Amino acid sequence: MPTLPWTIPNPATPDTQAFVMASRFEVRSAKDVPRFFLKSLSAWRQVRTAPGALGASLIARPLRRTFCTLSAWEGRDALYAYARTEPHRNIMNGLRSTMRHSTFAFWEAPVEELPITWADAERRLAEQARLDAAKGD
Repeated sequence: MPTLPWTIPNPATPDTQAFVMASRFEVRSAKDVPRFFLKSLSAWRQVRTAPGALGASLIARPLRRTFCTLSAWEGRDALYAYARTEPHRNIMNGLRSTMRHSTFAFWEAPVEELPITWADAERRLAEQARLDAAKGD
């Protein structure tokens, strides 16, 4: 299970809140795994220089066809600006057809709690997946 450890692109301002996002992606087939993995590395390089990024980590579970991301941002706007910027924008659009399922969880946390643990992120993702299933999403 390759894990890219928590990386801090920009220092956090003390006594502020971070906007945190965790995501879990499952690709449709094993043949989609190499392409998804390579594209995720490109997005990883981008997040390491993204304005407003306070931290990020990635877990790849290629045998399960799943990839998880965890990131903290100065605010929602910084995250959304990153998502709209190349190469991330094209990555999202280009990989959409390979996706079986995606789950996203968002929350705020004091910057003093960074880095967020993977146990916390995976708990929140599981909770969000249950909520999505109950809604029929």
